[in-house]
Amino acid sequence: MTEFFDALETRSQAERDADLFARLPSILKKAIQAPAYAARMRGVDPDAISSREALARLPVLRKSELPALQQTSMPFGGFVPGSMEAFGRLFTSPGPIFEPEGVESDVWRAGRGLYAAGFRKGDVVLNTLSYHMTPGGFIMDSGARALGCAVIPAGPGNVELQYEVIGAYRPVAYTGTPDFLKILLDGAAAAGKDLSSIRRALVSGAAFPRSLQEEFAERGIAAYQAYATADLGFIAYETSAREGLVVNENIIVEIVRPGTGDPVPEGEVGEVVVTTLDPHRPWIRLALGDLSAVMSGQSPCGRTNMRIKGWMGRADQATKVKGMFVRPEQIAEIGRKHPEAGRLRLVVTREGEADVMTLKAEAREAALAVALAATLQDLTKMKGRVEIVPPGALPNDGKVIADERTYT
Repeated sequence: MTEFFDALETRSQAERDADLFARLPSILKKAIQAPAYAARMRGVDPDAISSREALARLPVLRKSELPALQQTSMPFGGFVPGSMEAFGRLFTSPGPIFEPEGVESDVWRAGRGLYAAGFRKGDVVLNTLSYHMTPGGFIMDSGARALGCAVIPAGPGNVELQYEVIGAYRPVAYTGTPDFLKILLDGAAAAGKDLSSIRRALVSGAAFPRSLQEEFAERGIAAYQAYATADLGFIAYETSAREGLVVNENIIVEIVRPGTGDPVPEGEVGEVVVTTLDPHRPWIRLALGDLSAVMSGQSPCGRTNMRIKGWMGRADQATKVKGMFVRPEQIAEIGRKHPEAGRLRLVVTREGEADVMTLKAEAREAALAVALAATLQDLTKMKGRVEIVPPGALPNDGKVIADERTYT
């Protein structure tokens, strides 16, 4: 598959950033018409936010905060400018988090990822993501229909009815979780049902290990994965190169150090932060709590946008030690107070019947340990050890707090 969805996918990164950051100030002006954004960005000049460096100075909005924030100002926490007239559907996801859907075609930006997976005009698509209260089913549905596909709104479950529908419509493509596709295929093999019409798939919502990808390929299905959320739609998607996930167009993705809004160097694991350019439902530096890393270079498929490694775990590493929570934000604050320490990692272990904290710091001066120990105690209100390790010694896995306690 060497075709591209449009010319945006092959422009230079300099052209792309110039376009995104030329449009961003107008989105920020729209965003601050919403009271919650106005409060968070008080004193910010939207016209000055015209680069990645300037954007990185704005506060992050953590997805984990949304349920509480939305309860204080129903339904969207004061983060949506304008009225309900801009939306066509209203959803809720676990949390609960309330999400509106705009009225534009392919408002979740799924079509580009589906196209990269081989979906084309005239294809019949079996969509098994839920259409009930959550946006998952509509994200895939709207993208497929924008491509000119006919969609079977199957939803999850009811396997026997799914077989009946597949037999009647002979879909060539599948959207849904990889787990449910395996259930369908295994059940069909056991029951003698014919699912041979399905030749490609775009899966999301669950882990998609290479072993399962290869199993689908052996069954004649080329399956690709997408990284999407109920708040943002498609963030990144796999291509024929099968080397990481290409970031979607018309959004800005940053990878930041957990507990902060500070971008990490290319290749370092950090938290995914997304800014969208939707004036009706702008997201400004939404921190998703997911870990990933930027891959160097461009995809061999010819698409030129940033690539990320996909989902690599959760960034929310808050851990209870001696009955008190220690959070990544506190470790980040230690780093700000002692920038000479380099990367930090708090390791929590168990000795006897007591919790033990050890702060590992990549530093060149062993004498820094005393100051680090004092700051650790000051911020966490608990004593901990400090271990100085050589630069580059800590694992590149995005962990700021590692809970290694075992209980026997």
